[in-house]
Amino acid sequence: MFYNFFLRSFRLLLLPLSILFWAVLYVRAYFYQKQWLRSATFGIPLITVGNLAVGGTGKSPMIEYLIGLLKDHYHLATLSRGYRRRTKGYAFATSTSTALEIGDEPLMLYRKYPTVAITVGEERLLAIPELLHDFPATDVILLDDAFQHRAIQAGLVILLTEQSNLFTRDFYLPTGDLRDLKSRYKEADIILVTKCDPALSVEQRESIIQEIKPTSSQRVFFTKLNYGAPYHLIDNTEAQLLLTTEVLLVTGISNPAPLKSWVEHNTAYYRQLQYRDHHIFTTDDLNDMQDEFSKLTPGKGMILTTEKDAVRLEKFEKSIQHLPFYVIPVHHEFLFDEKEEFDKLVKNFIVNFQLRN
Repeated sequence: MFYNFFLRSFRLLLLPLSILFWAVLYVRAYFYQKQWLRSATFGIPLITVGNLAVGGTGKSPMIEYLIGLLKDHYHLATLSRGYRRRTKGYAFATSTSTALEIGDEPLMLYRKYPTVAITVGEERLLAIPELLHDFPATDVILLDDAFQHRAIQAGLVILLTEQSNLFTRDFYLPTGDLRDLKSRYKEADIILVTKCDPALSVEQRESIIQEIKPTSSQRVFFTKLNYGAPYHLIDNTEAQLLLTTEVLLVTGISNPAPLKSWVEHNTAYYRQLQYRDHHIFTTDDLNDMQDEFSKLTPGKGMILTTEKDAVRLEKFEKSIQHLPFYVIPVHHEFLFDEKEEFDKLVKNFIVNFQLRN
């Protein structure tokens, strides 16, 4: 409690830097408005999934959702920065790729969808031509976390914002979490309010929509996070999470709060080892995990981690293959029976784009 109060107070002291950051963003936006800076277009459907704030709003599960929606109908490719990888420039995932080479999220996607071209490149404008050269059959490109990359103009923009931290209530870095102008929400085609309370009422839904003030051409959707059956990190065998299960939760993600809440309500007891986002796990970390796990009741304990963390932990295969070390998948579930409408908007965009070109 004291730590959170101290952190909020400290961030308020940085308000002058936030105002300066806003000014830089405003000037940049003005340059694009006057076309002194220009956005490039490509003759292929580009779908951007992004947000206005730093932190986890569910972009990776949304990229996965789109892959599941489109992979049986189109040759797909994804392009992301490959955050915290130790390489530079454009690269694509192969069977020998590691998280250090391409990043944890791209590697996770490649392991789950090996027929999809998974690529990384911090300069998206330069990476797209290389992607199309390496994968010339590509029909659609999904741009992960690219809303702020204005050098590229996507045909369909999906903007994510958390119910608990709507962009309308946020402020600019470093006092708040916004990394782009609030007004840019108007450039999105779809606004997705994520990590919603599963019991979100129609009245609450309408209140949020009124607060966002979507334009006449925008659609606002609401999703909650759903967690699937845990599977073993090494051999992929599934396990059942019971109300008698004791859990050691290991996370290196930006916002583990929803997962913590879910574990708390679906197990008997949990402990947590929380690391920074995209943390590169060490042998010392593994020793800490084993020590904490030993404090759980024998026969009732399970180590649980996320799919993004799993690809950074699999290097310890020999040490963890005999431990109950499980991975929990997560995906978006649309509220208010609006899944079909969302799917139709995405598919219609691709069809109409191809007809025009």
